[in-house]
Amino acid sequence: MNTPENNEPNDQPEKEHPDAVAQAESIVEDAIVRDTAKDVDEGSAADGDQQAGEASAESALAEAQAKATEHLADLQRLQAEFVNYRKRVDRDRATSGDQATSKVIEALIPALDDIAAAREHGDLTDGPFAAIADKLEEALGRVGWSRYGTPGEPFDPTLHEALMSQSSDEVAEPTVTQVAQPGHRIGERVVRAARVVVSQPE
Repeated sequence: MNTPENNEPNDQPEKEHPDAVAQAESIVEDAIVRDTAKDVDEGSAADGDQQAGEASAESALAEAQAKATEHLADLQRLQAEFVNYRKRVDRDRATSGDQATSKVIEALIPALDDIAAAREHGDLTDGPFAAIADKLEEALGRVGWSRYGTPGEPFDPTLHEALMSQSSDEVAEPTVTQVAQPGHRIGERVVRAARVVVSQPE
């Protein structure tokens, strides 16, 4: 039969066994905590990298949009300059054409006055010269030339040059009563004003 003294050595391992299990559990828990902390740190690092990448992409996009806006503004400015240049060239070309036509008309005015006077006196009714005169006036008409000035029309100082003025009770406003020389114009621009006699109301 065992005595209490013989049982004491057997009780010591039983007391130490729970301590070993607790230590093992503590080690496992520490390992789990370390792994969890490591996963959290890695996740935080990944989130930080993603956020940095998104910020970099947004910055690159903003820079690209700014450059696109700048290039668009440059293109619009160049287009406006080109449109203005074309308008100026077209205007200069038209002005040059009108000036050249005016010079031709001015050179032909004496001949055109003779044609008008001959037609008024009945000397230009038929014959080869009448046909030539008609063709000349038709050709000039195609470039915008026209003759104006007839008795009875209102006097307009921008269109008529008054050679003489006389009073009359037959008119209610200044009126052309006689045309000494017809006027010549190209479109609406006067090359030479009509030289006329004007009747003024009394």
